[in-house]
Amino acid sequence: MNDKLTVAFVINPFAGIGGSVALKGSDGGNTVTEALARGAEPLAQQRAAVAFAKFSAYSEQIHVITAAGDMGEDCARAAGLSTDVIFTPESPSSAHDTQEFARTILALKPDILLFAGGDGTARDVCEIVENKFPVLGIPAGCKIHSGVYAVTPTAAGRMIASMAQGQLLSLTEANVMDIDEDAFRQGVVRAKRYGEMTIPDDLRYLQSVKSGGRESDELVLADIAAEVEDVIGDEWAVMGSGSTVEAVMEHLGLDNTLLGVDVVHQGQLIDSDVTAQTLLDYVRDAQTAVKLVITLIGGQGHIFGRGNQQLSPSVIRQIGRENIVLVASKSKLQALNGRPLIADTGDTVLDQELAGYIRVITGYRDYAMYHIASPE
Repeated sequence: MNDKLTVAFVINPFAGIGGSVALKGSDGGNTVTEALARGAEPLAQQRAAVAFAKFSAYSEQIHVITAAGDMGEDCARAAGLSTDVIFTPESPSSAHDTQEFARTILALKPDILLFAGGDGTARDVCEIVENKFPVLGIPAGCKIHSGVYAVTPTAAGRMIASMAQGQLLSLTEANVMDIDEDAFRQGVVRAKRYGEMTIPDDLRYLQSVKSGGRESDELVLADIAAEVEDVIGDEWAVMGSGSTVEAVMEHLGLDNTLLGVDVVHQGQLIDSDVTAQTLLDYVRDAQTAVKLVITLIGGQGHIFGRGNQQLSPSVIRQIGRENIVLVASKSKLQALNGRPLIADTGDTVLDQELAGYIRVITGYRDYAMYHIASPE
């Protein structure tokens, strides 16, 4: 009898590849090819490696079964873990390979399936695995609406480490959600529930299913927008995604990319739905400080790493924490029930640099202090 924790592990190598180049994801026939042509770099391996670093010290207690190459083997072996390759994907790999790997492990009955990807990957896994054994997602995509993901790759790694140490974790059911990426690229969110899977339950490390809907209190949004207008003045400003920022843009009389990032200067829209590289060029070329106006994802608390991958670590560092203008209604903050804001930039050092209390604009001349934390 094997007394090691058996972790089945698979990566969608192209998860989230369209995020930094404003393609809103990796789903769709030619999206990966177009993203690569635009200069996008796959990041799923890096995010998986962050998770593995948190449990690689327990190599004596963990055995990994995985897919060949960049679908899992490379990451597991780099972490020094006992590894068996049980599936060889096509090259390049696809969603079909994720599903075939899931079918392969059904008879092996691992203790847990750890996967790196986005909501599309969660759907692929759910279609095969359902509730047959626990799963846990490492967030690596643009769209992370599903409740089967840890809040960050670090959090996912810590949960696996807890299991390897024999710590008791309850199990619960979590929804698998996804949206239509073609509609998403047109600024329309159509979310749908595709099923549920069993996950280890640790509220410190698991994200909530994203809260839908827009801010309903127009007066609050108008007050927030008026304060932001005073704060940014005629300076360069990067306007993030989300309905609260959209309300600011409407107040300024400017067109807005609801699910993208825009650039404003001297009260005028300079560029829309920009890529990470274009954004970095604007920020570097600006002669003055650049403000970054962002909000949080309702119900989850993420301020970076969910749908705004154009705000790359390089962009955020160039702008500086002191120039981040965070906006949210008090009701949106209260809905977090004390959970911290999450910065999941893909750069763990930057995430720690962003941690701490930050001022949040909640109205006109009205602010709240709220903490950003990483689940360390």
